[in-house]
Amino acid sequence: MDYREFVYAVEEELNRKMGGDVSVSIYSAMKNNSTERIGVLIEKPGVNISPTIYLEEYFECYKSGKSLDQIAEEIQRFYESVRKEESWDYDRILQYEGVKEQMVFKLINTEKNRAFLETVPNIPFLDLSIVFYVLLEAGGDGSAAMVVNNMHMARWNTDVQTLWEDAKSNVRRLLPAEFVTMNSALKELIHVCGKTKKRTSGNNLLTEPEVEKDAMYVLSNHIRNYGAACIAYPFIPDMIAHVLKEDFYILPSSVHELIVIPCSMGIGQDDMNSMIREINDTQVAEEEVLSDHFYLYRRSSGKITMG
Repeated sequence: MDYREFVYAVEEELNRKMGGDVSVSIYSAMKNNSTERIGVLIEKPGVNISPTIYLEEYFECYKSGKSLDQIAEEIQRFYESVRKEESWDYDRILQYEGVKEQMVFKLINTEKNRAFLETVPNIPFLDLSIVFYVLLEAGGDGSAAMVVNNMHMARWNTDVQTLWEDAKSNVRRLLPAEFVTMNSALKELIHVCGKTKKRTSGNNLLTEPEVEKDAMYVLSNHIRNYGAACIAYPFIPDMIAHVLKEDFYILPSSVHELIVIPCSMGIGQDDMNSMIREINDTQVAEEEVLSDHFYLYRRSSGKITMG
């Protein structure tokens, strides 16, 4: 059974198990970097927010021996934990005032998203692009978001500059930046996994007394979702340079996080680019790849350049 056949089998099993007024259907979407993903859409009448569940991880479990019945039960339990009982107020998105407080942005690769970028307001950022979305909800179980396209912007009678001014103001409150040592990030992954993380009210960066001598640091937002955008937050690169007291390299681990390496660590630039390409090829899903080379921030100019 290949993945597509597996998805259809899961759809059939879920419809059999759930019954009632809940319906399960196949859902296909074009995601970041022009990659297609196929999953199941679970809908309940009268509620206009419906989760789409992609099944790649479940497929791996199936190939490892877990039964289709067990997988369907796991998906059903997950749906019960995330489903919404009330509809999103659609009227809010008809006027810009209804969404401006939730306007945020993310970074994507320009070359890999040429067709998509023709349909959405965007701002060039080196060889990347800033695109906007409305953060409807964010929590430990994931986030709900609406990408802003050209039709939205026309309906709202607004422009890219207005979106940018509001988005860069909102991200500090909605998606605050976090800058930690790689060791701290790994410890968090090991010891805090599964626990609800206390929400911060602003950017959470290391202060000078807290800096550990480390070769690598991690920059992301507090929910680790499209956190690479933090490098485009106002003042964040300068604040990092102030903490590290030197220039630094930026390695695009994925669209969700960046690795920061102080220049004094003496890591070769060719080695960094080779490491980025290897990670992209072996560890990162195609839709989560941001770039295949490093960037450099210089304190003297206050600017980021491509490596």
